[in-house]
Amino acid sequence: MFIDFLVHGGTDGNWQHPQQQEAFAVGGALFQQPWVVAPASTSTRDGLGPLFNANSCIACHVQQGRGHPPLTTTEPFLSTLVKLSIPATTAEQKAIAKTLGVAPEPRYGDHLQQLGITGLPGEGTPRFTYQAIKGTFKDGESYTLQQPTLTIENLNYGTFSPDVQLSARVAPPLFGMGLLASIPDAEILAHADLDDKDGDGISGKANQVWDIQQHKTVLGRFSWKANKPSILQQSADAFRNDIGITSSLFPEQPCSTVQIDCHNRPDGGKPEIPDDLLEKVVFHVTNQPAPKQRNAEDPQVLQGQELFQQTGCTACHTPTFPSLASQPQPYSDLLLHDMGEALADHRPDFEASGSEWRTPPLWGIGLTEKISGHTRFLHDGRARNLLEAILWHGGESSQAQQSVLAMSKAEREALLRFLNSL
Repeated sequence: MFIDFLVHGGTDGNWQHPQQQEAFAVGGALFQQPWVVAPASTSTRDGLGPLFNANSCIACHVQQGRGHPPLTTTEPFLSTLVKLSIPATTAEQKAIAKTLGVAPEPRYGDHLQQLGITGLPGEGTPRFTYQAIKGTFKDGESYTLQQPTLTIENLNYGTFSPDVQLSARVAPPLFGMGLLASIPDAEILAHADLDDKDGDGISGKANQVWDIQQHKTVLGRFSWKANKPSILQQSADAFRNDIGITSSLFPEQPCSTVQIDCHNRPDGGKPEIPDDLLEKVVFHVTNQPAPKQRNAEDPQVLQGQELFQQTGCTACHTPTFPSLASQPQPYSDLLLHDMGEALADHRPDFEASGSEWRTPPLWGIGLTEKISGHTRFLHDGRARNLLEAILWHGGESSQAQQSVLAMSKAEREALLRFLNSL
């Protein structure tokens, strides 16, 4: 049974239960320590792969922060994963998509694993190339965006299906995960407006996803397309698909039917991470604190906050959840929104369309460079700073984007000062 004394949203060391301090420490050690190939003397951490992307959680979530795409032409995808699928057209594919969210690519599954243990080749090598897109603010200042194109080289298990759907995703930050989990469904659904009945051009939609533990469809609230219902399922999914570590929720290795050698490699036991250890990792992640706003009373920050509201940004980046009244606010409604063709990955996931993304929380966004060592944003890290992230907004957020394009330089600086205070 998974532990039932989670302290949502972080801890100041005043644990409510004597086992909590130990659970948090053990979970943190498991989060940081590398897994090794089985069989090994370190039997509690063997079973890496056979196919994988990283050998630890912290390899992608450094200091619980956000990942980034390659920052140079020679750097590999270190904290960016690639999702795969094909359109679900047959009855069998539709049945799989009901519980998985997508129909997996036949040879490679729903998740590209770039690496393999000794003697087993990884599935392929992802690459980004960029095209410059130039524009101008109303005041005459110019800007340049980078439009990424994703390709996969060195496919080692045959060619992709001709209708393969690819989507690159950077590792999201893990701040305040427990707080997000604690928000009642009703508070999230209260912001949904699928038919845009209020006529503001914003029609937030809840993703409905399959909960493996509960064996039913529930509200999704985690990951880039809100396709995960819980921290537990998101963590177990990452263990399986990114590290090649099985659990009671995902007992099978991510080896497709054509990857025979992958199936024949030794494992670290069944499951490779037992429930008692997985629950400690979940406890550790759940209790990561959400950063508090800084310099909240600074005049420029206050001006930026007012501009943030005037542009309509708060229609999606909602500033208040009643259940978090005494906590930092995530500035997210946790709903799906159509972000337009420029940001579309054309890969549906449960109820999310190929152009819909969950509103990402903004807490801690101003600490990205300090924590993660970069300032890359959006689902694939294409934005090199916060202003570029805003300029990529389209679809439902087009009006807000146009408002920012019309701002003076001083107003843009105030808006960014507010965002960096979060």
